[in-house]
Amino acid sequence: MKALSKNALIGYPAGIITGVTYGLNPLFGMPLMRNGASIESILFFRYGIAVLILGSLLLFDRQSFKLSWKQAGILLILGLLYTSSSLFLFEAYKYIPSGLATTLVFLYPVVVALIMVFLRVVPSWQVWLAIVVTFIGVIIMTQSDSTQEINPIGVWLSIGSALVYALFIVIINRSKTIGSISNSLLTFYSLSVGAILFMVKIIASDTGITDGIESRVDWLNLVGLALLPTIVSTASLAIATRNIGATKASVLGVFEPITAILVGTLIFGEALTNNIIVGILLAMAAVTFMIISTKR
Repeated sequence: MKALSKNALIGYPAGIITGVTYGLNPLFGMPLMRNGASIESILFFRYGIAVLILGSLLLFDRQSFKLSWKQAGILLILGLLYTSSSLFLFEAYKYIPSGLATTLVFLYPVVVALIMVFLRVVPSWQVWLAIVVTFIGVIIMTQSDSTQEINPIGVWLSIGSALVYALFIVIINRSKTIGSISNSLLTFYSLSVGAILFMVKIIASDTGITDGIESRVDWLNLVGLALLPTIVSTASLAIATRNIGATKASVLGVFEPITAILVGTLIFGEALTNNIIVGILLAMAAVTFMIISTKR
């Protein structure tokens, strides 16, 4: 048997870590929401803590924060999209099981493929097949049955989260203006935009910034959100992409919905219906097939 290369030994675990850590969003976010913390406060602290940590690392690495006005404009748009994706996902948690909501966001590669159609990049038959099967999977997993009622509002919020994240990915890949900006700096500015927006929204409302965030466990959940689904997930994705390539790193993203479903079922007691199981398996298989067959 051929021994794994050094790149594989680093890249594959990093790819798995990416999927698992992003799938932990419900683990840290749901308890805060149940305690009465507003989504704006949760995401402000999540982004704010992440910005402080990431900014410190960038300073330590002596990276330049300098941007042109054109780059700043594009990063502002990216920040708005990144922020909207998180906001829609956490709002979806109010209406449907967190595992299902997080799984629907995982379908963003299919949404990217559909967006590329409008940019006159015609998909191959493999991509069209994956798109059709994915939508069949979504229809099945979002059907109510005798054991659980699926609220359409939560489904549309999750799909909205996937859509704006797909736009985020497309702009990053298509914009030459920000091509020279590192992943870490791009993430730093995207999170900074989010932190500022949520702070403004909190100030404009009557909600106390720390309402529902009182105990040590609450603060640990906020730090967990900032570290694992935000910084660690982003950093490990970059490591995996550099070592095993974007295709294999993307395929390992299947650990995201698996983790989210396990967290929702085992920790929060969310129902795992036959519809959800069949729909998720179909969608995950379709997305994985699309990534492997197109090598993108």
